[in-house]
Amino acid sequence: MHANFAAVVAAALVAASATSVAAQVDDQPIVGPPAPFVPPSVRTEPLPPVLTLAQALEEAEARSPAVVAARAEVEAARGRLQQAGLRFNPSLNVDVENFAGTGPYSGFNGTETTVSVNQRLDLGGRRRARMTLAEAQLAVQEYRFAITRADLGLQVRHLFALGVAARDNLALARENEARAREVSRVARALVDAGKEPPLRGLRANAALAQATAALRAAEAEEEAARRSLAALFGTDIPPAELVGSDLLPPPPIVSASQTLDVRLAEAERAIADAQLRQARAEGRLDPSVGVGVRQLRETGDRALVASLSVPLPLFDRNQGNVAAARSDIQAAEARRNSVLTNTQAAIANARAALDAADARVAALAGSAINQAREALRLAELSYRAGKSSLIELLDAQQAYSETQAELIAARRARAEAQATLERQAAAVGDMEAAQ
Repeated sequence: MHANFAAVVAAALVAASATSVAAQVDDQPIVGPPAPFVPPSVRTEPLPPVLTLAQALEEAEARSPAVVAARAEVEAARGRLQQAGLRFNPSLNVDVENFAGTGPYSGFNGTETTVSVNQRLDLGGRRRARMTLAEAQLAVQEYRFAITRADLGLQVRHLFALGVAARDNLALARENEARAREVSRVARALVDAGKEPPLRGLRANAALAQATAALRAAEAEEEAARRSLAALFGTDIPPAELVGSDLLPPPPIVSASQTLDVRLAEAERAIADAQLRQARAEGRLDPSVGVGVRQLRETGDRALVASLSVPLPLFDRNQGNVAAARSDIQAAEARRNSVLTNTQAAIANARAALDAADARVAALAGSAINQAREALRLAELSYRAGKSSLIELLDAQQAYSETQAELIAARRARAEAQATLERQAAAVGDMEAAQ
């Protein structure tokens, strides 16, 4: 009996293997297994002591847990796409009849054994719908990965611009403190020579105290800016110095419809479309066919058996999910339009801010700073010669310091506007190159 049973099973499997392949109407190739995913290691060594903007961007890319997580989500979507391309598994059925009865059916004398393989057919396009949905979900994860990298770059550029402004403000504070110290020394000498009243010496000492306090505040702000940048990299040891400029090459002109955010919204709209196709496919009929071999123990004969089963859509035709998918498409389309409008406004505002910052920098870095510097030089010469008062010298110093501070603020505003435009102009090609 065991030999006969094994032969029946083998014959059924051979017969069903051809049926399982030929019965699948969807002839799309099965998605092959993805390449093994090796999680990238996060850089943990200390930051370089001297950090440029290019180095900061590279360090952030290598250290950010958000980038690692987004890349892993892309790989997970690839795995789901591979799974979506697999066909339904066949089922093996073994039926044993007419045993342990009475009379001629006592024991296993009249046993009939049937071994069959059943295969569900994909006539409704379920597999193709699953693959379309998985492909759309993969595209969404790829866009989210690119957006994560672009947002990280925006944060780095903003914090680097803050650090550069703090660095320049610290240099200005040191210059102001040194100048105030020299003025205090000159005022003290003039008071001792009887050319200035003692009140002028006290006023110079007060200005020196204010400059020293401003220097200490600038030192704290500069260190805090470097620590904030280091925190973005996941380390509490900041770089010793930020060097170079915070400016970028002019960002390319990009249409709002080509930005990553709008493309992500369009990819999410494609998911809604795919979900509707899948809901419709789930409501279609997929019959199951089977083929097998029956062993008649009483006579020793064998015979083929075939089966066909079709679900009856009396109640559930997946109509609720189809209606929900249609509403999801409307919602996705509305979100896409909203993202497009907001992106257009963000690009226009950033370009206006960049133009304004460029104009401020050009005005301040040109005649304004030169005139303030020359006025300060003349005021210092006049004061030393006793031709002008200390108040006039302090006013010239304050005017020069305020002009320098405005120039530093304008440069920071220009760098931040450039960073915003660079974020909007992040290319899909960068997304593909990073994978």
